Amino acid sequence: MRKVILDVDTGIDDALAIAYASASPEIELLGVTTTYGMAPVDCSVRNTLLVLEHLKCDVPVFRGAETPLVRSREYSGAFHGEDGLGNTAGREPKRAAADMHAVDFIIAQAREHGRELTLVTTAPLTNLALAIRKAPDIVQRIGSVVTMGGAVATLGNATKFAEANIIIDPHAADLVFSSELPITLVGLDVTRKTLLRQEEVERWRVKNTPCSLFFAEFTEFYIQAYRKYHPYLKGCALHDPLAVGVAVHPELVQTIPMHIMVDLEADALGRTTEDLHRESPDKPTTQVCLTVDAERFVSRFLSRVDQAFSR
Repeated sequence: MRKVILDVDTGIDDALAIAYASASPEIELLGVTTTYGMAPVDCSVRNTLLVLEHLKCDVPVFRGAETPLVRSREYSGAFHGEDGLGNTAGREPKRAAADMHAVDFIIAQAREHGRELTLVTTAPLTNLALAIRKAPDIVQRIGSVVTMGGAVATLGNATKFAEANIIIDPHAADLVFSSELPITLVGLDVTRKTLLRQEEVERWRVKNTPCSLFFAEFTEFYIQAYRKYHPYLKGCALHDPLAVGVAVHPELVQTIPMHIMVDLEADALGRTTEDLHRESPDKPTTQVCLTVDAERFVSRFLSRVDQAFSR
C-alpha cells in the first residue's frame, strides 16, 4: 500500500481524483493539502472538505499557499465555476481544516515516511516549491512525485504553449523541476486521451445516492464547459484522476526520461520543454508520460468511483 499525499486546488477534476484515491485499496491517503488554483485557497479548502464529507472519508485537510511565488492570480470560473465546483458547493462543510500548514505537513510526512511517500500534485506547484525552499532535505527523502501538469509534445490549454497548473505558478514549477525530485509528469500529452463521457455522468444520476448526485451535478458543469471550448473531445478530460492512476499503476503509461525546464520568458511563459543544456552528472529524474492505455485507465477509474459513491 502506497502512502500518498494529494496536493490539490479542488477543482472538479481534483474532486474526481480525490474520489478515485479514496476508493483505491492500494492507497493509504495520509492527507490532502490544498492551495489556490482553479479558485482561491479558501474555496479549495471548503471544496475538499465537502467532497471528503460526501465520500465519508475523514482524512485530514491542510490549508496551503494563497498566491504564486511571483505572479498574481486571477480567476475566470469558465471550467470550474466561481466556487471551483461548478457553482454547486452551496453549504459549508461540517469539519474544519487541520491547524498545520500544508507545507509543514508535506515536510513532516517526507521526513517520517521517506521513500515510502508518494506526493500526487494536481494543482500549481507552489506548496511543493515552498516545502523545498523551507526544507531542501526532502528532495532526497520523497519516494516519488506524480505531477499533473505540462504539455511537452502537444499544445497547451491555458496558452498555445502552456498547461494551466504550470503557467499559474511557473516559478514554482521551475524550482520543482530543477530540484532532482523523482517526478513522473502526467501532462496534456496523455490526459487529453482519457475522457469522461456524458453517459457516465447520467449513470451517476441513475445511481441516485447523495454522493453520486453531488458529483454528477458539478461534473455536468465541467462537461458543458468542454462542450463549449473543446467540442471535438466528446467528453471532459480526466486530467487529475489520471495522475492518481499513474501513481498506483505506472504501467498505464509509457514514459521517457527528460530534464524539464519551465520557460519564464513572457512570450512562452509556462512552456515545459526538455532542457538539453542542464549540466548534471546523473540521468534525468523526471519521467515524461507520452502514451497511455486510456481504455484501461477509464474503466478502472469508473469502477473505483462507483465504489466510492456507494458508501
